[in-house]
Amino acid sequence: MTGSLGTARLSADVIILGGGLVGMTLAIGLAREGVSSVVVDQSDPATQTATGFDGRASAISTASWNLYTNLGMAADLEPRGCPIAAIAVTDAMKPGRIDFRPGGDEGSLGRMFANRDLRLVMYQVAAREQLITFLPNAHVATRHRDAHGVAVTLADSRVLEGRLLVAAEGRRSPTRDEAGFTPARWSYHHRAIIAGLVHERSHDNVAWEIFYPAGPFALLPLLDDEAGRHRSALVWTVAEDDAAGVLALPEAAFLGEVARRMGDLFGTIELASARTSYPLDFHHTAKVVEQRLVLVGDAAHGMHPIAGQGLNLGLRDVAALVEVLAEGMRMGLDPGDAQLLHRYERWRALDSFMVAGATDVLTRLFGIPGRLPSAVRRLGMAGVQRSPALKRFFMDEARGMSGKLPALLQA
Repeated sequence: MTGSLGTARLSADVIILGGGLVGMTLAIGLAREGVSSVVVDQSDPATQTATGFDGRASAISTASWNLYTNLGMAADLEPRGCPIAAIAVTDAMKPGRIDFRPGGDEGSLGRMFANRDLRLVMYQVAAREQLITFLPNAHVATRHRDAHGVAVTLADSRVLEGRLLVAAEGRRSPTRDEAGFTPARWSYHHRAIIAGLVHERSHDNVAWEIFYPAGPFALLPLLDDEAGRHRSALVWTVAEDDAAGVLALPEAAFLGEVARRMGDLFGTIELASARTSYPLDFHHTAKVVEQRLVLVGDAAHGMHPIAGQGLNLGLRDVAALVEVLAEGMRMGLDPGDAQLLHRYERWRALDSFMVAGATDVLTRLFGIPGRLPSAVRRLGMAGVQRSPALKRFFMDEARGMSGKLPALLQA
């Protein structure tokens, strides 16, 4: 990475606010195309990559894995990820579940990674890129955009100058809000409880999505730890009013509640990390560009984790934006050119809307309590289970392999 912390002014083609999984991947993709960037992030990389498993994990779809491969990151990531051989979807562990399992020549449905491992590799790859200047532990004081360029002043008075500003700060993006974007938004009045589990029996590389009226209960397969213990990540959705009580339960009681919801799938279970939580809400903006400004990832669309598509949708934003900017700059256009930005916006509009809408519908559909709604859901799931065409459609969607794909998402 280039750039001196003592320099009063830094300049690059693109200024990226937010150095998380989406923002830093964007910087790496741009660097591979010869486009320079400054990445500003409030967090401390040492904290983000601290030793130990904190329970946070992400499903990386086939398309996203193609992106990492094309960016030269796959070799470093491969030994850290757990292939997802199948996805089991069930309504409260009752009969009538769906099993999504690819054919023998189709590979896995994706890979599960602890977020720490994704960050470790991301920082290592970015450090080798001369066109990336990374400014961690940095706070933005002001942002300025006009017809000629963009400028960001940091709290320590450093000034960053570029031709395009990218907001990759996540769901509560101050850059998005300051620019006047008005996303559709609502709260689900639920929280996701996150924890790491170790368990007696192997998960056999199966991801479980178990739906209860209070919300989905997901068990996501991870690689065994150094001691050979089987591991999974738990994402348990509970009502907002119940979350504090669930987090405060003694460990034995908490594990008892988890075991009650998952049955005897994995045998004896233990906690492998502290419990954490975050509120679940929805926001989506069809308009993702302004003068010399682009929104990517959760700054543009935040959704329920019900289908594990949040990060993958952000990585599809990255692939499309890299392609649009690289092609435009090869033709001599400014990266902040309005035509380029609107091309990106049009390309991403339908995909982001469809994925966000589908996750919202699923959340509401499986949240309807009662025996009759459960019976109807299970009847529909049994129909999907018997239809190879429908199962293939849903698997292609989960892999991110439908629609017009940017080159970086293709094998």
